[in-house]
Amino acid sequence: MNKKLLAHATCLMMFLAVAAQPQPVGHLTIFSEDGDKFFLILNGEKQNNVAQTNLRVEDLTQDYYNAKVIFEDQTLGEISKNYLAIADANAVKQDVTYKIKKNKNNGKMTLNFFSMTPVVQGYVPPSNVYVVRTGQPQPPATIVTTTPASTTVTQTTTTTTGTGGTVGANVNMGGINVGVTINDPLLNGTVTQTTTTTHTTTNASMNTTTTQPANVGCRGTYPMGSSDFSSALASVKNQSFDETRLKSAKQIAGGNCLSATQIADICKVFGFEATKLDFAKFAYDRCTEPQNYFKVNNVFGFSSSVDELNDYITGR
Repeated sequence: MNKKLLAHATCLMMFLAVAAQPQPVGHLTIFSEDGDKFFLILNGEKQNNVAQTNLRVEDLTQDYYNAKVIFEDQTLGEISKNYLAIADANAVKQDVTYKIKKNKNNGKMTLNFFSMTPVVQGYVPPSNVYVVRTGQPQPPATIVTTTPASTTVTQTTTTTTGTGGTVGANVNMGGINVGVTINDPLLNGTVTQTTTTTHTTTNASMNTTTTQPANVGCRGTYPMGSSDFSSALASVKNQSFDETRLKSAKQIAGGNCLSATQIADICKVFGFEATKLDFAKFAYDRCTEPQNYFKVNNVFGFSSSVDELNDYITGR
């Protein structure tokens, strides 16, 4: 191979290696100091369908976002903030936290910078933080509606007419006295008229219940989409050695949520049993379905590796 072709091939390989690297991402956490629930909109996209007091948005790819905070209690108003920073001054993505608090001077709600730390691979947020991932659909709130109940009220009205009796009259016609006695049924005894009116009242009270999935780290969230995972898996396979494959795989798992099957597929790329076990332990906290982690057992060639992984999970 001549030198020119070799140089072109080398440049192409370097380009492919750079292109295969996952895009750096940052994370954003917003919490309400007074516990007011809110919705977050970034660049016009709603991030949470259920109002939260402590929200974390992961895998943000831009350095800045236009943000809007809409409170569940509409009397609190809204907060708009342009150029909300996700990266530092050197354009390095960070794990950024902002705090919502009430301005003591004018009583308005404000969004203030709180902290900025480097992104930590494999970080698991506290259980009280609701986590969403950019680009993944959020499960809608569950609405439970009660069937309206009907109540029937019957009203009876009794009307009494007359008290009974006989009407008598003497008529003198041409010197002849004629006595007339009239027995009218309407006057003989008590006549009772009963009217029944039925009213139906509908109690149209509708009970609406909003539920949200338990969300601790990657629990209750969505795993990587099939297209993104295929690209990530190809990136791991393109590495030349198990050591670099493991680093690439941990980088992917640290920034994404994975299903048990996806974790098993990544494990199959490694040539050494010890590397498979290392990654399987690392990825456990990023699995969306830990109850199905037994699927990872099939990638091992030795039962001792399966035992060691199970002991690790039990110890967690």
